[in-house]
Amino acid sequence: MLEKIQQIPQEQPINTDYFIYCLEAVHDIERVKATEAQEKLEQLTMQYGIASIYKTCDTIEGFEASLNGLVLDDHNFNNYEIIYLVITGEANSICINDYYYSLQEIAEIFEGRLKGKVLHFSNAKVLDLDEEEAQYFLDITGAKGVSGYGNEFNGITSANLDKAFFNLFKEDDNMLDVVEELHRRHYKSCKLLDFRLYY
Repeated sequence: MLEKIQQIPQEQPINTDYFIYCLEAVHDIERVKATEAQEKLEQLTMQYGIASIYKTCDTIEGFEASLNGLVLDDHNFNNYEIIYLVITGEANSICINDYYYSLQEIAEIFEGRLKGKVLHFSNAKVLDLDEEEAQYFLDITGAKGVSGYGNEFNGITSANLDKAFFNLFKEDDNMLDVVEELHRRHYKSCKLLDFRLYY
């Protein structure tokens, strides 16, 4: 399991009250290569002093173990407001190494364990839930919200908009205010990628 805690340059004070936890699905965790998500998290640390932990997984067991490790073993868990998932998939599923898992299955794995967290999906996967699916996920996991994008990758990555979203969360923990401000500051990107929040 690759774990990386970002290095912080001395001039940028680190916000120890706020972390991003990123889990990225890759084909093979043994073949370590810096990904765009990793680079953007490093920029987030350098520019805004937001710390992050980055992990990769290549199986559903690895996915579960990583999130369980975060939820059960990490004493800083309360400081993670956002769990950032860089995983491909379809509207209501994630795909890890060519296997699809529905968000209902994911919800049942983490029943009651994501209280107060926002799960944010990059646009590596489209997030398109109907009201019932979204409510089920939030009710079962206890998550505060699920956010992501309605439009596919199509050569435009959400990484910069994700970074802006995380930085706004550092300034304000009211999720709806953050989303409103994100649309105000980055209207074109939000529209282009179809940013969406289920809460």
